Amino acid sequence: MTNKNLNKFPRIKLGHFPTPIEHLKNISDYLGGPQIYMKRDDCTGLATGGNKTRKLEFLMADAMNKKAELVITIGAVQSNHARQTAAAATLLGIKCLVILEHRLKNPPEAYLNSGNVFLDKIFGAEIEDCPLDRDVKEYALERVEQIKKKGTNVYFIPGGGSNALGALGYVECVNEIINDKQKINFSHIVHGTGSAGTQAGLLAGKKFFNYEVPVVGISVRFKKDVQESKVYDVAKDTCNLLECEELKKKEVLAFDGYVGDGYGLPTESMKEATLLLAKKEAILLDPVYSGKGFAGMIDLIKNNYFSKQDKLLFIHTGGAVSLFAYEWAFK
Repeated sequence: MTNKNLNKFPRIKLGHFPTPIEHLKNISDYLGGPQIYMKRDDCTGLATGGNKTRKLEFLMADAMNKKAELVITIGAVQSNHARQTAAAATLLGIKCLVILEHRLKNPPEAYLNSGNVFLDKIFGAEIEDCPLDRDVKEYALERVEQIKKKGTNVYFIPGGGSNALGALGYVECVNEIINDKQKINFSHIVHGTGSAGTQAGLLAGKKFFNYEVPVVGISVRFKKDVQESKVYDVAKDTCNLLECEELKKKEVLAFDGYVGDGYGLPTESMKEATLLLAKKEAILLDPVYSGKGFAGMIDLIKNNYFSKQDKLLFIHTGGAVSLFAYEWAFK
C-alpha cells in the first residue's frame, strides 16, 4: 500500500473504479506464454466506457471550477474521446462542441455516421467538421476564441484529453495496479499509445508511486521518435504537476511497426488480433487503439521480446463501439 494520493487535485466521479484486472488464460495458453492479464478500462462505465473517462474526471472538474458553459474538444471522426467528453458534458449540464478531423479518404457512410458519431449526437453534442486543409488543433483554438468573443465561457480539452491534468487519470491507474488485491508482480505494462496522455500518465505514475515496471507503448499513429517525444513532453509536465522525480527520456518506449498506412486505417494484424481475442476471450477490442496495441503485443511475444515467464498487463483502453463503424474492414 502507498500513502501517496492525488487528493489535492479536484476530481469529479464519472466512472467505475478501480477497473478489474483479468487473466487472459485462453490466449496465454494459445500463445504459449507469457501470461497475459488485462486491465479492463473498457469497463469504466461512462457512455460504454474507455480510458478517457479517467482523464475527464480531472479535466471536467477543472472545467466546472472555471464555470465553463461550453466544452470544446477535438478528435478523429470515430473518436472515443469525443464520445466520452460529450457524455461527461451532458451529465454535468455543460454544452459540448466536438470538432472532428477526417483522416480516411473516401470513408463509407457507416464510418461517418455510426459508432461514436451516432453516440456523440445522442449525448447532444454539436458536431463540426474541421476543414480538410486545416490543422485541427489550430482550427479548434480559433473557434474557441470566436465563441469566447460572443460572451460564452469556453473550456478547451485537447485531443485525447492529453495534457498534464488529464494524465493524472493514468497516474491514478498505476495506484490501482499497485493496490490490486491479486498482488500480481507484472513484468511489463503494454498498451496502444496515440495522443500520449495515457502513456505519459503511466510513466509519471511510476515515478510518483515508485513502481518500477516498464511501460511498453504500441504507437497507433506516429513514428517512434515523434511518439516518444510527445509522450515525454506530457509526462514531464505531469511530473512537474506532481512535484515528483522527473522522467528520463530513455524511459519512454514506443514501437511504431503496427500503425500500418496511418491512424484509424485498418491493418491485417489489427483484424487478426481483434478476431482472436473475441474468439478466445469474448472481449472486444477497437480498430484504432486497442486492436493495434494488442496486435503489437502479440508480435513482440512471437519475436521473443518478452520471456515465457513474464506477466504482461495489457491496458484495454476501450472503444469497441467503433467496431460498428468499421464493419466494412472485417469483410
